[in-house]
Amino acid sequence: MSRELKSLGFEDLSSEDGRVHFSGGVDAIVRTNLWLRSADRIVLQLGEFTARDFGELFDKTRDLPWEQWLPRDAEFPVTGRSSKSQLHSVPDCQRIVKKAIVERLRSAYDVDWFEETGPLYPIEVSVLKDNVKLTIDTSGAGLNKRGYRKLTAAAPLRETLAAAMVQLSVWNPERPFVDPFCGSGTIPIEAALIATNRAPGLNRSFACTDWPQIEDSVWEHAWQEAKDLMKPAPEELLIGTDVDPVVLGMARYHANRAGVGELVHFQQRPFHELSSQKKYGCVITNPPYGERLGEEAEIERLYSSMAGVFNRLETWSFFVLTPYPDFEKSVRRQSTRRRKLYNAKIACTLHQLLGPRPPRRPAGQAPPDEADS
Repeated sequence: MSRELKSLGFEDLSSEDGRVHFSGGVDAIVRTNLWLRSADRIVLQLGEFTARDFGELFDKTRDLPWEQWLPRDAEFPVTGRSSKSQLHSVPDCQRIVKKAIVERLRSAYDVDWFEETGPLYPIEVSVLKDNVKLTIDTSGAGLNKRGYRKLTAAAPLRETLAAAMVQLSVWNPERPFVDPFCGSGTIPIEAALIATNRAPGLNRSFACTDWPQIEDSVWEHAWQEAKDLMKPAPEELLIGTDVDPVVLGMARYHANRAGVGELVHFQQRPFHELSSQKKYGCVITNPPYGERLGEEAEIERLYSSMAGVFNRLETWSFFVLTPYPDFEKSVRRQSTRRRKLYNAKIACTLHQLLGPRPPRRPAGQAPPDEADS
């Protein structure tokens, strides 16, 4: 995510507890919601302090300038979480924070009652080892909700994780791409969005869409910028294959909804038949996990078959997300790199098996013609 933020022009970054901190104005709220592919959501941090009792939590919450963000009619539900803290009761933390914010707004607006009929400002109180962070969620629904995935397949991969897998690979639009376990199409679709530089949040709204602090002109400028920055379709079709014709139908539907239907070719094909005469391609995939009883032997056979497929594609690179502990033993290769990632609550490893680099072409020279997959 830090790499994405830097590409958007943010330099003063810091990371902790799975979060990346950055600063900016209201335009930063808009641009990061529109453009970040692997972030879960964008939140405003209103305050951070130590609190060991509810009186301290109330006072320090009330002292924050909530009126700068919450208008008189704001809807501001409070959620919470607490770990390893003296303030261990999450419902009580939520209640105290809500009460303190109301007290602050009463003084700021000189009113006794708030209808909460206006724009939504979801607030979270997070307490870790007595350290309190108070944030306002600008995104609403998680940023994985791109808006194109309307049909549900078994064990779907989040769009944000699929995008992260592509970003962590060496693939670029000039190289062949295959996902041989594409399911409902998330990885090829995210790769196609990256290839054409389409902002992932362009076709959805956010909690902050209706905030009065963000003028319409800011949104209009950001939307127009996103449209202007789109790139033409790559010459290489992206390939997604699966053995299930039902999920392939979902994949085609989702690709069309995402606006990349003409960029991705989906076909029914068993994994062991995967081959290509093209060179220096990338396989980026999330194979079945086999979590149900009795599937262990089938999964072992599947992973063992990967060795032969990988050998056929001798110049290709492979990026496989799996919780399977014997992956390298089964494919009879050592991963070039390993990256720990979570698919929902399942701890996985993204195994990166890098092939040879493509030869450099002289500037302006088109790629050589090669046979189709």
